[in-house]
Amino acid sequence: MNNHKPVKILIAEDDPNLKVLLCDYMNLLGYETVCANDGKEGWMKFQQGAYDMCILDVMMPQMDGFTLAEQIRKKNSSIPIIFLTARGLNEDRIRGFKAGCDDYVTKPFNSEELGLRIEAILKRCGLIVEEESYEVGIYTFDAVNMKLSSSAGNQSLTPKESGLLRLLCRNKNQLLSREKALKEIWGDENYFVGRSMDVFIARLRKYLKDDPNVSITNVHGTGFRLEVSE
Repeated sequence: MNNHKPVKILIAEDDPNLKVLLCDYMNLLGYETVCANDGKEGWMKFQQGAYDMCILDVMMPQMDGFTLAEQIRKKNSSIPIIFLTARGLNEDRIRGFKAGCDDYVTKPFNSEELGLRIEAILKRCGLIVEEESYEVGIYTFDAVNMKLSSSAGNQSLTPKESGLLRLLCRNKNQLLSREKALKEIWGDENYFVGRSMDVFIARLRKYLKDDPNVSITNVHGTGFRLEVSE
């Protein structure tokens, strides 16, 4: 799972419908948001609070996004800034980056893509700490550090063993197709690579053998299933 530290985002957007959608979507992703209706209000709210990121519309009344970003940069030189604009002009993009923005998103945009861009910037700034662990019967699988732990001890995994177990855990008690595993971990689907994957499956079975409620079963000709009895 991804554990977000509390992240507070200032959104300055003069389109009321888009502003509501943006705030709702950011809240859905687990971020705290404060919204401003224009650049002047955005600057006032920025001075009143502590923020981890700013999302600024370029074309706003009272004070445009570029000017607001320049003001923000004078007070905080490192806070990530994303510009939203209906204009894809190169001059605007250049001015945006000169104003100190970290990314530039042209409207209309895909909200999921915006969410991923925000997450990437926050990870780069160290504002999101990524953890990915799974409980598998008596075992705890730390996918980031590639370690399988239980009361019996710790087992370090190779990158391919860890990648395969991660896919199985994400599809726990469901079919993981051979094609998906081969493409995602080996980048290839040929016969010899497929035989290699069978060797890795056998290794994972050995690592999980101390818990009778955990098994990796073959689904003939189709793939594998990590079965965990609750």
